[in-house]
Amino acid sequence: MNRRLTVLSLLAALAVVACMTGAAFAQEDTMPARPMYGHLKPNIRTDIKTPATPLTTWNGTFTYLNHSYKYNMVGTTPSQNSSTTIPTFIIPVKLVYTTTKGTTAFTPNTKLSNGQTAVQNTITSPIFASGLDFTSNGFDMGSTQYIDAFQRANFWGTVSTATSYHLLLGTPKVLPVLTLNVPSVDGKIGTEFGVRVGLADINWFDAQLQAYITAHATIVPNSLPIFITYNTYLTSGGCCIGGYHNAMGSVPAVQAYAHFTYINKVGAFSQNVSALSHEVGEWADDPLVVNTSGNQVSCGVLEVGDPEEVDTNFGDFPYTLGGFTYDLQDLTFLPYFGAPTSTSAGGSLTFQGNPFGLTVCSNGG
Repeated sequence: MNRRLTVLSLLAALAVVACMTGAAFAQEDTMPARPMYGHLKPNIRTDIKTPATPLTTWNGTFTYLNHSYKYNMVGTTPSQNSSTTIPTFIIPVKLVYTTTKGTTAFTPNTKLSNGQTAVQNTITSPIFASGLDFTSNGFDMGSTQYIDAFQRANFWGTVSTATSYHLLLGTPKVLPVLTLNVPSVDGKIGTEFGVRVGLADINWFDAQLQAYITAHATIVPNSLPIFITYNTYLTSGGCCIGGYHNAMGSVPAVQAYAHFTYINKVGAFSQNVSALSHEVGEWADDPLVVNTSGNQVSCGVLEVGDPEEVDTNFGDFPYTLGGFTYDLQDLTFLPYFGAPTSTSAGGSLTFQGNPFGLTVCSNGG
């Protein structure tokens, strides 16, 4: 990206998720659960010294109904025909709840039925591993990571000849566990989608993530820190938020980051790495949370996973890698937001071929 972002454009990026009071949370009825993802206001400042490690991004435009819309994405422009690898961190988040009945902890380091932890399953998933040959709408994207396959298909009109274009995540480095004792005014234990889960207010939770990032100098803006929780959902006036991506720091070197929850139940919202595929896909297409004011088509923001979260199986599709079946969410291409259909693989609106009958902006963004 040309590093000319303004504080105003960044602060205008996404609608603020309303803060909940302790009393409101205590009275919250979390049933019936509604699958959703969080949208937070970026925490951008101008009083921090700019690091020398900005995230690699590029700017593009498309025209829809005679109006030009700008967007900013991770990596280099596909026409440059080059590959970008983003350093990645995984931060396990342990949530601890204390009640009159004792203490209960939800941790992604819990060993699962396949003998691995949620963290280990995440690292060996198609989000980071390149063991699957992905196809999209009849076109071969190659043996690569899921988000790279998605982005290649997203710009297949260019990538079909610029075949060296890639957007890859580096092998993730696991950082120390972030242990959070959830205040009773900000969370509780409940049952959602048939799973016993921890619940936590998204605004309280996000403040803890930003404090962690600030305290760890190894996390720099050219990287993507990913926070993982296990069998938990975030809340904001209701349940259930499976993850979100956000940005913080100083202009122009803004730190992007993401959170997802790993739900250990087949068929549940945010099963295994479904929420991760959603959030990394949206980070790839809107890393600094700025594709709102510059992309005001009827569906509003360039959130590529949101239009499909209410569809069958929450828009998830199974892929087996290393003997484990992962569920990856379908993601919408730029033509869903109004770009020409010549942009994407087969002129489709989604990676999976628009299986739910989407039309331009039909389910919002």
